[in-house]
Amino acid sequence: MASKQHIQTQTEWEEAMSIKVLGFVKDELYLDLRFLGIALSALTPQADSQITTCATDGTALFFSSEQILRVFQDNSSYLNRLYLHTVLHCLFHHLWIGGNRNRQMWHLACDIAVEYVIDGMKKPSTRRILGWIRQKTYEELEQLQQGISAAVIYRVLRTKDEEEINTLQQEFFTDDHRYWPKEEQKQAVPQQARRQWNKISRQTQMEQKRRGVEPEEGEELMAAQMKAAKGRRSYREFLQKFAVMREELYCDPDEYDLNFYSYGLRVYGNMPLIEPLESREVKKIQDFVVVVDTSYSTSGELVQGFLKETLDILSRQNSFFHHARIRILQCDEKVQKDDIISDESKLAEMFQNFQVLGGGGTDFRPAFSYVNELIEQGVFENLCGLLYFTDGKGIYPKQKPSYQTAFLFLEDYEEEQIPAWALRLRLEKEEFA
Repeated sequence: MASKQHIQTQTEWEEAMSIKVLGFVKDELYLDLRFLGIALSALTPQADSQITTCATDGTALFFSSEQILRVFQDNSSYLNRLYLHTVLHCLFHHLWIGGNRNRQMWHLACDIAVEYVIDGMKKPSTRRILGWIRQKTYEELEQLQQGISAAVIYRVLRTKDEEEINTLQQEFFTDDHRYWPKEEQKQAVPQQARRQWNKISRQTQMEQKRRGVEPEEGEELMAAQMKAAKGRRSYREFLQKFAVMREELYCDPDEYDLNFYSYGLRVYGNMPLIEPLESREVKKIQDFVVVVDTSYSTSGELVQGFLKETLDILSRQNSFFHHARIRILQCDEKVQKDDIISDESKLAEMFQNFQVLGGGGTDFRPAFSYVNELIEQGVFENLCGLLYFTDGKGIYPKQKPSYQTAFLFLEDYEEEQIPAWALRLRLEKEEFA
């Protein structure tokens, strides 16, 4: 009994000391990164005997007491990097924007993105000597000149073989990602943590601007990644404007037909009849048209990146009806190609040998005329809307179409040129690079 009590007391002591160490780490980081004050204090420390490093679910900072106390004595600056690394995952929304990407590669991409920012800031509390693997990896990413975000790194990782992936995992492993929500859990679990980090991200960017000094190189990298995460969230929310209400087959054991329920009570007295509802009203996207401007002024890589990002959002089970189609139009002065995406196999087939067709001037009218003809032919069951991805320099149609339309711009656009009936959204190139 005494031995058990001693073990419990020892464990409690280690946890208490670990929390004190983490408080010291947080204070040391704050001295170098005052604009991160809110973010550094957002996670609640919580001991976890199942892990050997730190982890987070967006709310708690799970830690191994054994590791914290051991590393603090030998290499306290590593704890500074570990703490900041985990916080930056939340600040960049890495936990929630993985989508249907390969989890192993996405987690590695997020680790590389965060370590690149920390190494780039060169702060006294987190500075370390860069090894050859890191130098080589950073140089390879910088040569792309596409901005360095987790999404960009993920696409690079997909071109590497298993041996290279294993080498990078050993080099960049820092924290444990086991508590990151899986894609299939995201609709079931309340998104309180994500909303909280949305707010913290905005406050952090305001703090950076409020200082009134030019941000250092690493701080610019951090701001760019927060901006990219914000743009992706805004774009996902923007697409929901095109959703429609419709009944969908779905057996819900928690809801039942009240007519059968009351009928059973009337006939049998104390025996209600329960029949689960076999359909429900949901708000999703059905038929949809995406037009990409393939004129001479639009980059092929950006077009492909935009399509991959858009289709990833639209094709998710919780965003799109099962019997739905996305039509992808490539258009410059005329409609060059029309791809129909009805399932994942068609999606993979389109990107297998993807080519941008066009290169002429920009005229938005042919795409609208083409879609209007399809409507007259009865091709669409319920056209939710049309997205037009462009640099904005073209001829707009004068007449309002019968469906919602949005123009998505990669650059600043002339507001007065856009028709009043069209939605518009300014995107960042880093989101689709």
